[in-house]
Amino acid sequence: MTSIDLNADLGEGFGRWRLTDDEQLLSVVTSANVACGFHAGDAATMRRVCELAAERGVTIGAQVSYRDLAGFGRRAMDVPPAELTAEVAYQIGALEVFARAAGARVAYVKPHGALYNRVVHDEEQARAVVDGVLLADDTLPVLGLPGSRLLELAAKAGLTDVPEAFADRAYTDEGTLVPRAWDDAVLTDPEAVVERSVTLARGGTVLSHSGVRIDVRARSLCLHGDTPGAVELARRVRGRLEAAGVRVGSFA
Repeated sequence: MTSIDLNADLGEGFGRWRLTDDEQLLSVVTSANVACGFHAGDAATMRRVCELAAERGVTIGAQVSYRDLAGFGRRAMDVPPAELTAEVAYQIGALEVFARAAGARVAYVKPHGALYNRVVHDEEQARAVVDGVLLADDTLPVLGLPGSRLLELAAKAGLTDVPEAFADRAYTDEGTLVPRAWDDAVLTDPEAVVERSVTLARGGTVLSHSGVRIDVRARSLCLHGDTPGAVELARRVRGRLEAAGVRVGSFA
């Protein structure tokens, strides 16, 4: 049976401000990319999300980022490799405290925002992220874009590399994500997102921004939690996948 993991970015709040409906999304997804305080999230939020995830059997992942709370981790930054390695390990370690307190553990790592896009091609920054994962826990899988330098270096370092796809993001002909500044970078038609989810899970292909069909073989499908109607859309995606005979379950 074809299977796919559903992941979502959660815990993306700070203090009294909350961006994602963590409680509702945790009733749908199978893996939670939890913000670790650098682009969003704080100690109380991280603890709350870990407790909710553990209660519902959702796998906990550390979503590591550049230190950029003001820019939500989406601004380009040049961080020295040694510093980035330490900061990646720091974020994983912080989340691990709350995951273990909830009776679970951090089970994988996924970069966020500008860092995610940077490590697709930038070998130095990708190696720094991999080194940070190794420093924190050399058993952790790394989630990222298929064909990225990050996944290539993770595999060479003995880490499990897990390719993911995006149901609601536009792709370039090269298989990378279209920058958010472009028109139609984010798909807003719910039915189009649902249909693409099934196509990605069963066929591993997607139409690029220019209409070219490209291969996107993935073990996990990302559903963004910060878009309007995210919870209902996530439910529709999971329901359609299961109706199509796709098993939905965590990769970790």
